[in-house]
Amino acid sequence: MSVTGNLFILSAPSGAGKSSLIKALLEKSHDDNTRAMQVSVSHTTRDPRPGEQNGEHYHFVSVDEFKSQISQGAFYEYAEVFGNYYGTSEAAIDAQLAQGIDVFLDIDWQGAQQVRIKKPEVTTIFISPPSKQELENRLRGRGQDSDEVIASRMAEAQAECSHFNEFDYIIINDDFSQALADLKTIVYNQRLTCNQQIEKHEQLLSELIK
Repeated sequence: MSVTGNLFILSAPSGAGKSSLIKALLEKSHDDNTRAMQVSVSHTTRDPRPGEQNGEHYHFVSVDEFKSQISQGAFYEYAEVFGNYYGTSEAAIDAQLAQGIDVFLDIDWQGAQQVRIKKPEVTTIFISPPSKQELENRLRGRGQDSDEVIASRMAEAQAECSHFNEFDYIIINDDFSQALADLKTIVYNQRLTCNQQIEKHEQLLSELIK
């Protein structure tokens, strides 16, 4: 019997290390041969970039198709960013969860608010940098952006961080190994909730009270 997967939201300001943590968690899950995990593949109306594959990096759709899906209520969350739409398909996520796969949504606090409305049981996690100075150091360490861009990203990060109290869990990504261990603990904890254990061990638990 397949146990229903859990849905997780991970949000963080740019530079907090969220993507690296998710990647490491999925690699560790593969090595441990535990329940399948995967990151949701979003829909978008923007053009594919070099090397991007449809269905792997994004589901690339037309603006008309995206708007049609909005009208049908097909997205857990969606947003328009710099003239392009991005969204999380409700049907695709539900199909993965039904297969017993734990799914991670890499979205911001606004997207998290939308998902909570449709799926209140979602587990939300905020990844925080250890300090503003360290966050700035990480952004500058990429060596790709001007001072103006760095300042803009820092302002965006502060706005993102102002919503940390809306999340179920907060992980401070100071030491990467510890942050990864914390993330793994949260994920495995959700697999041991009463509802999950009843679903997994229904026959055993029923026999115990006969």
